[in-house]
Amino acid sequence: MSKTITILNLPFINTTNQQFISNLQKKITTKQNTFIVTANPEIAVYAYDHPQFQKLVQTADYITPDGIGIIKASQIIQQPLKERITGFDTLTSLLEIANNSSLKVYLLGAKPEVLQKTVQNVKKKYPNLQLVGSHDGYFSDDQEIVADIKQLQPNIVAVALGYPKQEEFIAQHRQLCPAIWIGVGGSFDVLSGTVKRAPKIFQKLNLEWLYRFISHPSRLSRFKNLPRFIYLVKHVH
Repeated sequence: MSKTITILNLPFINTTNQQFISNLQKKITTKQNTFIVTANPEIAVYAYDHPQFQKLVQTADYITPDGIGIIKASQIIQQPLKERITGFDTLTSLLEIANNSSLKVYLLGAKPEVLQKTVQNVKKKYPNLQLVGSHDGYFSDDQEIVADIKQLQPNIVAVALGYPKQEEFIAQHRQLCPAIWIGVGGSFDVLSGTVKRAPKIFQKLNLEWLYRFISHPSRLSRFKNLPRFIYLVKHVH
């Protein structure tokens, strides 16, 4: 797990989903504080443009290649990454681990109605985990959330505030408990059923981005960073 491939100054883990999850299971068992950044091309470009954020991301224990764009970039620099490791897949694997071992989970982020539905679905699908707390992403003061996490001592904290807010929150508060802290972007939208994940065929062909675009054309602005990301990869390395 020590091997990484650096893309735009971010050291991405070069492993498989299976090996990564196995490693996280050990971290949970030994109560090692762990910060995971799930980085797609958008986050990589934002980090490149914001040195302070880049430094923060570099403090993570693991930066996962979340997005086919990162995989393509590794091929461009002729250091191919083994596998795409998405935030959503990592989160669901962590929830399965929590379910199998009756671990404590805290969910933070999304709109109140999305979070409510996420909580319902998680309790239904993973009945043996302990969902000890949750809070939506609409808060101006995080004192109540911080106090909750400190008291509840969850084993897994999933933060769905979107970048850079979720990574900033984790970096600031990760010492509250020896948990797996992971930024999961829009994962609660999928867990809640608000947004449907791409069918398996799209996932297999690495075309989830295309499915998301067809389903939500308003997301076009989200893809504007991709050409610049590829340009930077070709010219910075």
